[in-house]
Amino acid sequence: MVQIEFLKQLLRTCVRKSWLEELRHRASGETTKILIAVNSERQQQEKVEVAKKDFAELTFEEKLQRSLTTWGQKSSVNLNQRQFWEEIYAMLSNMTLKPEIVAAVILRFVDSENTNPVILFKRLEDFYCRWCDGEFIDAAPSDNLPQKQMLQLQAQNVMIGLRQVDINTGLNVMILLLEIHKRLRSQNHHLQTEISFYPSAKPDNSNFFTSKLLRIINYSDSMEIGNFSNVVGAFLDDAQLNGVYLGDANLTGVNFSSANLMGAYLGNANLTGLQATKVNLSNADLSDANLSGANLREGNLIGSDLTHCNFSGADLSGADLSGADLSNGNLSGANLSGANLSNANLTSANLRDAILSGANLKNAIFFGANLSDSNLIGAEISYADLCRADLSGANLRNSTLKGTNLSDCILFSTNLKEAILIAADLSYAKLNGANLEGANLQQAIILGADLSDVNLSQGILREADLSGVTLNQANLNGADLSAANLQDVKWSENLAWENAHGLDKAVNVPEALKEKSQQLTVDS
Repeated sequence: MVQIEFLKQLLRTCVRKSWLEELRHRASGETTKILIAVNSERQQQEKVEVAKKDFAELTFEEKLQRSLTTWGQKSSVNLNQRQFWEEIYAMLSNMTLKPEIVAAVILRFVDSENTNPVILFKRLEDFYCRWCDGEFIDAAPSDNLPQKQMLQLQAQNVMIGLRQVDINTGLNVMILLLEIHKRLRSQNHHLQTEISFYPSAKPDNSNFFTSKLLRIINYSDSMEIGNFSNVVGAFLDDAQLNGVYLGDANLTGVNFSSANLMGAYLGNANLTGLQATKVNLSNADLSDANLSGANLREGNLIGSDLTHCNFSGADLSGADLSGADLSNGNLSGANLSGANLSNANLTSANLRDAILSGANLKNAIFFGANLSDSNLIGAEISYADLCRADLSGANLRNSTLKGTNLSDCILFSTNLKEAILIAADLSYAKLNGANLEGANLQQAIILGADLSDVNLSQGILREADLSGVTLNQANLNGADLSAANLQDVKWSENLAWENAHGLDKAVNVPEALKEKSQQLTVDS
């Protein structure tokens, strides 16, 4: 035993190979075996230390790439689970993944021939589910991986708390899962049917809403308000979130583009600055949500509950809002050009300065809505209900309003030039200063409306009901009044009738107006 201890002491002090060789020649056979074993162990340790040094000198992107490759190799299916969890915490606990790094790393990983995305996905998904359930942070001190990682970092003078270690790790794993899910589908990869990530769990018949993601958001934001949106927000495009419950959630500026949120609940959520082009929010509930400045271009919001929503300044161009309930919503300054709002309910909604050019508003309800100064050029508004709506200063040039209810509507200085208002109801509407030049008002009901200072030149008023209207200083030059009902019409002396025709075929024409018409004919 003394001889063995003596040899070990020599090995600790000898650093040159020649010294070891000399000892081998002088030692006995038994001693030589001990020397070889100790030397082999030392060489193995040196290889490990070199590997660690090489890994430490890599960039983070290279480290992540190497780790994913290791975790996703077919040969590592028996990788120790505990070791895998430790490596996850060591790799992802003190940083936040960036989109450009994740995209590049996952793309290379998916294209690699030596790895299997399904193996990696299943491992990460298992970790994610356990993390969501608090398994790691709730473990006893001897098994508490977040705590051990925190202590290791603090020993390296990295000041970090337990929650931060755990939250960083879990959110980064979620990001990796989202990116794998997205990349396989964007490439139409042959393994995409085996990978489908639901951040809030897959909805089922027994649980209509899933609340896992909301709990993650609240846990993440316990560190700092908006932490979840800042870390994960850029990675939620294409996410599977149908049936998710996100009531009152803070999702400022997140990217839901092409994400599936069908049937989701986002009532009273903060979605300011949301990026959600082509998002699926059909039959979702966003009542009282704040979507000011949101980008929902070409989004699917069919049948959604958007009551009391704030869409001020939002971009909803090309979006499908058919059948949606937008009553009492704020859409001031919103861009709804080319949007489909057919059969939508916009009762008492605020659409001041909104852009609705080319939009489909057929059969929509705008009762008492504010559309002042809005742009409705070329819009399809047939059979819509605009009773008591405010359209003052709005531009409806070339729009179609067949059978539309505009009764008691405010149309001060509204531009309806060349609009189609066949069989529209304009009874008791306030049209002072409106421009109806070349408009088609055939069979329209204009009973008791105020047409003072209105430009109806070249307008078609055949079979229109103008009974009781006020025509003070109106312009009817070149208008067609054939078979129009002019009972109890009020007009002033400076009424412009030049080249108006069909008055002889009009009905209930006041005698004084007939005389004026005849005088105009004689003078011409």
